[in-house]
Amino acid sequence: MPYSSMDAPETRLGPRPLPLHLMTVAAIYVTSNAALPLLRSGSLRWSQSLDAAALQESLASVKPEAFAAAVEAEARRRLGAFLTGVERYRRHPYRRQAESGAAVWSSGTTTLYDFGESGKDGGRPLLLVPSLVNRAYILDLLPQRSFCRWLARNGFRPFLLDWDAPGPQERQFDLSDYVIGRLDSALDAVLDSTGERPALVGYCMGGLLALALAQRRSECVSGLALLATPWDFHAGRRMQAQAIAGVAVALHGLTTMTGELPVDIIQTLFAGLDPVLAERKFVGFAALDPDSDKASEFVALEDWLNDGVPLAAPVAQECLAGWYGENTPATGRWRIGGAPIEPPAIDIPSLSVIPANDRIVPPDSALALSAALPRSEILRPNAGHVGMIVSRGVERTLWPEIAGWLAGLS
Repeated sequence: MPYSSMDAPETRLGPRPLPLHLMTVAAIYVTSNAALPLLRSGSLRWSQSLDAAALQESLASVKPEAFAAAVEAEARRRLGAFLTGVERYRRHPYRRQAESGAAVWSSGTTTLYDFGESGKDGGRPLLLVPSLVNRAYILDLLPQRSFCRWLARNGFRPFLLDWDAPGPQERQFDLSDYVIGRLDSALDAVLDSTGERPALVGYCMGGLLALALAQRRSECVSGLALLATPWDFHAGRRMQAQAIAGVAVALHGLTTMTGELPVDIIQTLFAGLDPVLAERKFVGFAALDPDSDKASEFVALEDWLNDGVPLAAPVAQECLAGWYGENTPATGRWRIGGAPIEPPAIDIPSLSVIPANDRIVPPDSALALSAALPRSEILRPNAGHVGMIVSRGVERTLWPEIAGWLAGLS
């Protein structure tokens, strides 16, 4: 799919995987009433987010039948709102029309875009490295929500690497192929275009790839900014990480046969991090004016979330079984081109941006990387994993802090 546009169908297919979200929401509402007797008797614990003692006291004078009827009515109301939200999203008129920067280099399915304003040569060069598992345009989501364009307006020359979906060649790639074959060459293209050492800016999984590049080519980069980048994959979520690794084992035959890990399976893994997130989002969306800017921004972000790309089979195995299962980065066993990636050896200025409300990369996982880098500074914004890139107001709060650090590099 070309980076510059997204030709969404008249009715969208998401939220993906739609059957999983529908079944999860149905299960939530169907089991709500069934849980009431167990909650009253103490056999089932109330959520820790509730004041259980006060709640039970307030319910003592309420007839069980009346409370059950109220719960049933609320479940039906929320189910209706969820379905309304999904239907409005699927038929919303918004379609992505943003134009990418100028393509300055490509290899296979990978393209490098120059977001320098109006083709100007000036500005400190930046090489932005996104994740392999999502589309690059999260960093250029909307004209008013574009990290790339904001950087260009504020004295930088951003180059955005777009991995795109794996083609026949990339389905054979492991992470070493992406770093040594593609990322190395993209860095060379920036050096040729600008004559200056760029700073690397890696987002999420892209931060790990940028880290590996920084170790390989430290003399060619001026600094390393890591946005919500994991390192210790067992920090706070050991059992969950190992469960994800189990998926890699179970799906090894499928990925070997197809050459990739399908998008809907990846989306299912993400959904497992917060199974009721879709319910909350679409119930909220149903309450918005469909013609409002907020509604269009919601749809733009959901389109990006549902426009994922598969992972090449060797990459999926390396990430799921290696990163999540064996915690290879934090234990010194992750290798690129046969060489272990060792943060203490990366002696260049680095910045770790670690959102406090990140559900995808636990802060402790990212803090482990910052602690291992010898010249690291930390920003701890009150934001989420995606919110740090697209939320309203970050262009006035977080982004200037990142820009200030980048501007101070020599």
